[in-house]
Amino acid sequence: MNRMAILGSAPLASEAAGSPARRSRGARARERGATRAALVRCGVELCTERGFQVTGIDEILRRVGVPKGSFYHFFPSKKAFGVAVIDNYAQYFGQKLGRHLQDDSLAPLQRLRNFIEEACEGMARYAFRRGCLVGNMGQELGGLDDDFQLRLEAVLRAWQSQTAACLELARDAGEIPASADPAALAEVFWIGWEGAILRSKLHRSAQPMQAFSEFFFVHISR
Repeated sequence: MNRMAILGSAPLASEAAGSPARRSRGARARERGATRAALVRCGVELCTERGFQVTGIDEILRRVGVPKGSFYHFFPSKKAFGVAVIDNYAQYFGQKLGRHLQDDSLAPLQRLRNFIEEACEGMARYAFRRGCLVGNMGQELGGLDDDFQLRLEAVLRAWQSQTAACLELARDAGEIPASADPAALAEVFWIGWEGAILRSKLHRSAQPMQAFSEFFFVHISR
């Protein structure tokens, strides 16, 4: 066989998958990704408690342990950071909601009740300082920024869709009347639920959330 062909078939040392240069680039990319994720998680925590506009970038950097001035290496603007925070929370919460509402071992309405019970426990765990990030940011920014408004509305509609699917199963199972409109009921649920969370933060008590949920279940069963 031609000696050049043999040589040409072997990768250069610097191109090998295990080369130090490639490992170094990969390690840096992983570190950058981990730091970005930590910044977003910290943003979720602070924005859920305080809101977006009063949450300072410097405090987030300090909490995560990132040098001042490094924020814009990860996000082009604070608005872009806010979008990442919304998307992170929406993904987390959508999975949590789905875990409850798609639990085939339970009757459909019990799935929704379990979600509500866990939400009340979660509010109490943080002494009612935190609420729903999407609801908080919707009140704060919904009338100020169209991009935020559209994104937040899309998240709420996705949660409504998950809830409507569960209520449709409840209708099929005879738990709610055959004439019920699951999509309309899901919309009413999320309108009332977000308001109940706000009242629970103000009251430092789960009572408003519990009162709304019991009202909802009584009236959808008629």
